[in-house]
Amino acid sequence: MAELRLEELSAKNVVAANALTLKPGQEQFIAPVSYSAAAAVADPSTSWQRVVLDGDEVVGFIMGDFDPHAQHEEFRAILWRINVDADDQGRGIGTFAVRALADEARKRGHDRLHVIWESGELGPEQFFLRSGFQPIGETQYGETIGALEL
Repeated sequence: MAELRLEELSAKNVVAANALTLKPGQEQFIAPVSYSAAAAVADPSTSWQRVVLDGDEVVGFIMGDFDPHAQHEEFRAILWRINVDADDQGRGIGTFAVRALADEARKRGHDRLHVIWESGELGPEQFFLRSGFQPIGETQYGETIGALEL
């Protein structure tokens, strides 16, 4: 594995980001209902979108949002989406991306980073727990709200 690096999502890499694959069964966990509801009112200027590159190959994508004026605390500094290509999962790429997002949150003055996930056998819960997120509540849709203390 070459050294991992981040690059801002752009016209140059968006096709590769959209082509990232999932393992069978993971697609049902890609966007919890809470994300879809919040995305309808999210300010694009607060979004932080990056691809993860291994050499010149796009192997992951992460999207966070930093909105200090969000009505709900969990949406002030949140990991909206993370996707590591199916063939590259388990290599530390997701952990690298979460750490980068956490670093960005710290730079912006946040002391907590949030994530929302749906429970399920093939879901992301174990990844988020290994990444240091702790469950702190539930959304109105029954999804878990996790927080990573920065």
